[in-house]
Amino acid sequence: MLWQALRRFGQKLVRRRMLEPGIGETRLARCLSTLDLVALGVGSTLGAGVYVLAGEVAKDKAGPSIVICFLVAALSSVLAGLCYAEFGARVPGSGSAYLYSYVTVGELWAFTTGWNLILSYVIGTASVARAWSSAFDNLIGNHISQTLKGTISLHVPRVLAEYPDFFAMGLVLLLTGLLALGASESALVTKVFTGVNLLVLGFVIISGFIKGDLHNWKLTEEDYSLTMNGLNDTYSLGLLGSGGFVPFGFEGILRGAATCFYAFVGFDCIATTGEEAQNPQRSIPMGIVISLSICFLAYFGVSSALTLMMPYYQLQPESPLPEAFLHVGWAPARYLVAVGSLCALSTSLLGSMFPMPRVIYAMAEDGLLFRVLARVHSGTHTPIVATVVSGIIAAFMAFLFELTDLVDLMSIGTLLAYSLVSICVLILRYQPDQEMKTGEEEMELQEEKTLEAETLTLQALFCPVNSIPSPLSGQVVYVCSSLLALLLTVLCLVLTQWAIPPLSGDLVWVTVVALILVLILGIAGVIWRQPQNCSPLHFKVPVVPLLPLVSIFVNVYLMMQMTAGTWARFGIWMLIGFAIYFGYGIQHSVEEVKSHRPLPKTRAQTIDLDLTSSCIHSI
Repeated sequence: MLWQALRRFGQKLVRRRMLEPGIGETRLARCLSTLDLVALGVGSTLGAGVYVLAGEVAKDKAGPSIVICFLVAALSSVLAGLCYAEFGARVPGSGSAYLYSYVTVGELWAFTTGWNLILSYVIGTASVARAWSSAFDNLIGNHISQTLKGTISLHVPRVLAEYPDFFAMGLVLLLTGLLALGASESALVTKVFTGVNLLVLGFVIISGFIKGDLHNWKLTEEDYSLTMNGLNDTYSLGLLGSGGFVPFGFEGILRGAATCFYAFVGFDCIATTGEEAQNPQRSIPMGIVISLSICFLAYFGVSSALTLMMPYYQLQPESPLPEAFLHVGWAPARYLVAVGSLCALSTSLLGSMFPMPRVIYAMAEDGLLFRVLARVHSGTHTPIVATVVSGIIAAFMAFLFELTDLVDLMSIGTLLAYSLVSICVLILRYQPDQEMKTGEEEMELQEEKTLEAETLTLQALFCPVNSIPSPLSGQVVYVCSSLLALLLTVLCLVLTQWAIPPLSGDLVWVTVVALILVLILGIAGVIWRQPQNCSPLHFKVPVVPLLPLVSIFVNVYLMMQMTAGTWARFGIWMLIGFAIYFGYGIQHSVEEVKSHRPLPKTRAQTIDLDLTSSCIHSI
């Protein structure tokens, strides 16, 4: 009895939503074009980091080879982007990674994904709002911050901010009102700000190539010596690098690429528009691929222009572009850069706020969060309650809290979502088509599973008989994908926590890593040999299963770089989430309601009823 209860409880945690083919009905307004989605993706991804990040990475990590860093980071991000693109074509609904997890790996993982996405978007919104406020304050001489510090200073270090930021709170509430008006209005504002931002970046890139000097990409020790004559003697040559295009070596490129990876985070907001895009199965994949391409070209161009205009070691990490224009004698261009930076922050803020209520709405619609959050305004066709509630929470956080220590939580939530989407693509590509089945078909399916299970051999794993996915082959891929996720996590733990160079000759380290790699390759080989689902889609990830596996490895490896304090905060947030799920969501889930509906009669039951009726009639 206890075993049966535990089994039923476990089945609830892994129950999945049925994958509905085509574009289903929605209560939201389908008003977003492909251009709207591209603007949303570019605006969310190409934030103020393009004006700051390039200088920071070039000076201390990579030098002119920052252009390679952005290329490596873009390729890593594209792996996750391609997985999102396939799911956008396959599952055109709101919820992004939450929904993709729900239809593939089950309810508990879906809730975990959605709950962490909410945290990422809330922290992202609050931190960008404070950055916008700070940037505006700097333009007007820091009068706002000085006044508030002198009148309403807060004295709780590392928890509350130095002063309550009324400007950031008002900005978030203003944009919450804009989002509540409708998706098309929000998209129009995003397009305007993104257009201005791209024009400013275009000016920066062209200026850099006009005023730049190619010699800055091949500096020698003589150049360093001339510079160092005016510097403090403690500033050693080692801190400046070794010269040339790659002054910090291959290790510098890898460290720079890890930092630049986060510059491409944000495109996933496109995947939350599945119920508001006019043609989601086509426009979501196109929007993701095009927006990532535009962002890469912008980052590549700006970093090239910056390192050509002045020697990388003279860059100012806080304001590299204004200093570069001052260096080449174009000081007035600083004001244009300031305008572009504010536009970039505005689009980044909208990019963080737009997907947040969509994820909340999707989870509430499925019953995993409180139903009131799924209420849609009849006039604007927006998730009004979710929009207002999430906006108020983000505004409150921007108003009071010091967000520096919480920003890494955004990365955990985002990377976890990326990893799960890659796993889901891997699993779903090898599954048979999901269709609603009658009771008789379910019985036949069970018999087929039983027969196939009896003939499962090692040869059958690598040489399947069927050319199309079967329930057995789908189950094999499901199990193998779970094992691969576990092994990749262990590999990343070994590589990060047991940090021994590969060429050190440490026999134990080499043996452990080699064993894990052999297991990974063997299990990946089993997946590769299984038949794939050939259902036509507008977009499919190429080179499966290799690309999803590389994406999982990159994402998990970056997650392992987080500090213990960040993981502790993540654990607290998950405890709150599980309290909501096990206290409310598991009982009110739509799938739970469906499970209590009477099942359709099977053919055997129908025959029994016919025989009974005949007997009664004859009597």
